[in-house]
Amino acid sequence: MRSVRKRGNGPFQLNNSHANPPMTSDAATSRWSSFGYKTQVLDYLLEEQYGLCCYSEVRPDRVGLGFHIEHVENKSQHPQRTFDYGNLAAGALDSQNDLPALKTQGAELFGGHALGKSKGVDRGRFISCHQPDCVRFFVYLSDGRVVPADGLSTRDDDRARYTIDLLNLNSPYLQDLRQRWWEELEQLFEEHIGQDMNLHCLAGIDLIPTGAKLSQFFSITRAFFGNIAEEVIERDAPHLQ
Repeated sequence: MRSVRKRGNGPFQLNNSHANPPMTSDAATSRWSSFGYKTQVLDYLLEEQYGLCCYSEVRPDRVGLGFHIEHVENKSQHPQRTFDYGNLAAGALDSQNDLPALKTQGAELFGGHALGKSKGVDRGRFISCHQPDCVRFFVYLSDGRVVPADGLSTRDDDRARYTIDLLNLNSPYLQDLRQRWWEELEQLFEEHIGQDMNLHCLAGIDLIPTGAKLSQFFSITRAFFGNIAEEVIERDAPHLQ
C-alpha cells in the first residue's frame, strides 16, 4: 500500500454536497446513490493515485477490472464524511460489473469490497492509504503474500495484520498477480544483470510514471530494487517519496 497524497478538494459538485453533509447512514446511502458526478470525482482520484488501486496497487485497466469510489471511513459509520474528498479514494472492482462476475467465478472480494471492510473498521487499528507512513507496515514476499514488516512494535504488527485481513489483501487472486509480477521482475533482472543495461534504467521503467500512471504493484517494485529504486525515485520522481 503506497501513501496517497491528496491534491486539493475535488470537484465543485462534491464540495457543494459536503457543505450540507448527511448525518445518518440511510441519508448517506440515499444521497450518494443519487449523486450524479461520480465520474468527475473518480477522475480526480485516479490522477492523484497514478491509476493504481488505493489498497492493492493493482492497475485495474491492465487486468480487465474497473474502479469504484472508496469511502475510507465507511458511509455507514461516518455518514458526515460521505462527500468529504479527504475520505475518498479509487479502489479496484467496479460495483456494477466486477462484483457479479467475481461472485459467479467464486473469487474472493478484496479491498473496499472485502467482507470485513464492508462491515466497518476499527479506526484505531486500520491503516489507511491516506496515512503518510502506511508503507512501513507491510512487506511483499516472492510468493505473492503481503505480511507485516519486520521490526514493528506489537501494536503496529497487530494493525498491519488487522488491515491485511480486513481488506483481504492475500486473496488468491491478488497473491497470484503479485507472485507473477515478482517473477517478471526477477526474469528482467536476470536478463539484464550481465548486460550493459544500467539497472537504474531498468528499475525506472516501472517506478517512474508514464502518461501520469504508474506500473502495477509500485511497492513491490520498489522493494525488489531496494537502494537502486530509492536513488531512481529521488532523482527522477521525488514527488513519489
